[in-house]
Amino acid sequence: MTTPVVAAAPVVAADASTTGGRPPRSAPWRRREKLIGLAAVAPAIVLVLGFMVYPVAYAVWISFNKTNGVRFDFVGLDNYTKLLADPLLHKVFLTNLIFLISVPLVILAALVCSVLLYERIRGWRLFRVLFFVPNVLSTAVIGLMFKSLFSYRGPINAVLQQFGIPPVDFFSGAGSAIFVIIIALVWSGFGYQTIILLSGLSSINPEIFEAATVDGAGWWKRLWYITLPNIRGVLALVSILNVLYTFTALFGFIFVMTAGGPGYDTTTLDYLIYTLAFSSTRLGEGSALAVMVFLLIGTLTAVQLRFFRASEDD
Repeated sequence: MTTPVVAAAPVVAADASTTGGRPPRSAPWRRREKLIGLAAVAPAIVLVLGFMVYPVAYAVWISFNKTNGVRFDFVGLDNYTKLLADPLLHKVFLTNLIFLISVPLVILAALVCSVLLYERIRGWRLFRVLFFVPNVLSTAVIGLMFKSLFSYRGPINAVLQQFGIPPVDFFSGAGSAIFVIIIALVWSGFGYQTIILLSGLSSINPEIFEAATVDGAGWWKRLWYITLPNIRGVLALVSILNVLYTFTALFGFIFVMTAGGPGYDTTTLDYLIYTLAFSSTRLGEGSALAVMVFLLIGTLTAVQLRFFRASEDD
């Protein structure tokens, strides 16, 4: 076993003597291999720089200008200070916070459905497909569906009238309009979260559930003491995804169902960015708001990760 080591020493010494004490240079085939590797990833680097880094950097630069898209006047932080002092932004931010009500509702619905699928209730294969159907529909289609369902002459009001309840104009008031949008959010989002949670449940050893059942643990005890602690990390992921979604992806629902109205009562941050940037000549303020939302969701994500890591340490 020691013979190869003794034999290799003179070779290393010989290499060092031939390079004057400097480390040996890379072989030509190794340099060629590195060049081939760089050439292979070059298209991806160009795409990332062109379609991700450059637009973000350009948006940040626009946020420091007063512009209508043609003429640019550098104004420094004026767009940011103007937005922070604008009561409309405060109102829209509070509206976005109200939409966070959908996060626990989506997680609860997804958790119940994933547990039922994991336990393979009767027809679980069919339900698994049905739960995922909303995810193959576009946001605009879902928004139109719920707008039709809750319209003044829609099926929901027809059912209410059958019970003697007068029809409700759901989209004429802020509270009722937000209620309908939250229902649409939960319906469209819980299927994908169910699949994520189901993957977490599949990683739990079934023998743990069998042992708990033998010991007399009921469904709720198994859920509380076995299921939830074992999928804590997956729940954290689902929670973060839903919070990000609520701040950045409601545009389609708002655009189709209420157009931000009545007034600005259902306007969200992403819809306000669109309104400022493309429906008016305040492109600089729209970019500044986009940067602020980016920083906000980054901060929220960091806080949530810290919270869940602290919970895991406990």
